Amino acid sequence: MAAKSHFHFRIVVAGLLLLVGGVVQADEPEPGFKSIFNGKDLTGWEGNPKFWSVEDEAITGQTTEENKTPGNTFIIWRDGEVDDFELRLQVKIIGGNSGIQYRSQEVNKWVISGYQGDFESGDKYSGILYDEKTPRGIIALRGQKVVIDADGKKEVTGSVGDSNVIQAAIKKEDWNDYTIIARGDHIIHKINGHVTVDVTDKDPEHKDREGLLALQLHAGPAMTVQFRNIRLKRLKLADGKKVVMVAGTPSHGPGHHEFNAGVLLLQRCVNETPGLLAAAYLDGWPKDPTAFDNADSVFLYMDGGMRHPVIQGDHLRKMHELLKQGVGLVCAHYAVEVPKDRGGPEFLEWIGGYYETGFSTNPHWTAKVDQLPEHPITRGVKPFHIKDEWYFNMRFPADHQHVKRIVEATPPDNVRKTKAAAEHPGRIETLGWAVERPDGGRGFGFTGGHYHDNWGHDDFRKLVLNAIAWSAGVDVPAEGIQSKVEPEELKQNLDPKQKN
Repeated sequence: MAAKSHFHFRIVVAGLLLLVGGVVQADEPEPGFKSIFNGKDLTGWEGNPKFWSVEDEAITGQTTEENKTPGNTFIIWRDGEVDDFELRLQVKIIGGNSGIQYRSQEVNKWVISGYQGDFESGDKYSGILYDEKTPRGIIALRGQKVVIDADGKKEVTGSVGDSNVIQAAIKKEDWNDYTIIARGDHIIHKINGHVTVDVTDKDPEHKDREGLLALQLHAGPAMTVQFRNIRLKRLKLADGKKVVMVAGTPSHGPGHHEFNAGVLLLQRCVNETPGLLAAAYLDGWPKDPTAFDNADSVFLYMDGGMRHPVIQGDHLRKMHELLKQGVGLVCAHYAVEVPKDRGGPEFLEWIGGYYETGFSTNPHWTAKVDQLPEHPITRGVKPFHIKDEWYFNMRFPADHQHVKRIVEATPPDNVRKTKAAAEHPGRIETLGWAVERPDGGRGFGFTGGHYHDNWGHDDFRKLVLNAIAWSAGVDVPAEGIQSKVEPEELKQNLDPKQKN
């Protein structure tokens, strides 16, 4: 009897633990899923505060007869964007219509266009795939399997289930499990375990490859919609390689260390390259807990030294866990500098070298890169002469035969500012280098990138784009990664800065 009572007590305690916080999870998160809503406030989310709040540990959108929205309004996840993923959440609606936007675009403040997983209080539209604010409208009704070909022609090719049966499994004015899976051009919606649509969208003009995640509050009659237990799992790209590009916070004067503008420019170039997709995180280390989860390579462009984001908190450990899976790493300019005792050993392993304070030096000078070795990173790159804050006398491993010197030039002896650098007058210095790691990953360090305008130089830019592609495991074409930058683009996205 005593043993039975003890067993019963354990069950009660376990049950109470599940109820902590007042919310019972529909099911435990599977490996790879991470919460993107904390259940307490709207941190990471942005919408019109007239309509959006947190109630009962759920994101809640509400309109009343006295407080209506003139058009559909959305609360947007601001910590990241989505490409290939699986999203799981719970939805409850009382009156009206709502939906889950993904791979979408913001066309006006809190107004979203793109793919939507519909959900309503009625009996017809829950689970459909709708293209919000586009001419395509309904892409697939509930129960349909649809293919849209490269010419934009839509064909219903089969069924995933009876619409009425699926509807019967949806709980009115209660919580329902909603799942969205998007991988390449293939999209699946599920409600309470029932597949509602299966769509293959090959329309190059209208399909969305990446974009925002948002939740809808529909115009019209008064309604309340709630979302909770929002979990995201990123999936490896089905149709290419992904590069996660991280820009540091504003630094230096105008035109110098324009990390945000530089990353956005390079992201655009990468996304125009077949087989590559880039995600950009601006103004510092990503707040998105899933940011690196489906990366094939990471590009860091930011302040370094003691302020380097990679050495803050547990970032070094997390980056180590990521890179040991064979993920590539490219560091540009100041991002190659880390403290000798924190980050130095890791950078020697990850990218083959780093800038060591007091040993390396960072003068401004014109590098005359007259020769380039044969390597995928140098494909299509012509010799160039360009002024930058070229760091040199980098710290490389004692046994550095595995480090490939990619960019080399001879600086004037009067810029050898450190004692260690001055010991080698007339020496050719390494300004860019590559390494192939035993784990299968690839690393590249590049000391240029101080002046934003240098990204307008075709060969300077091509070298870095080639390195990004190579680090992600892409076969760089013989002519290199092609891109074009107009002078006006170099004036875009610059940080507001005071003149030095």
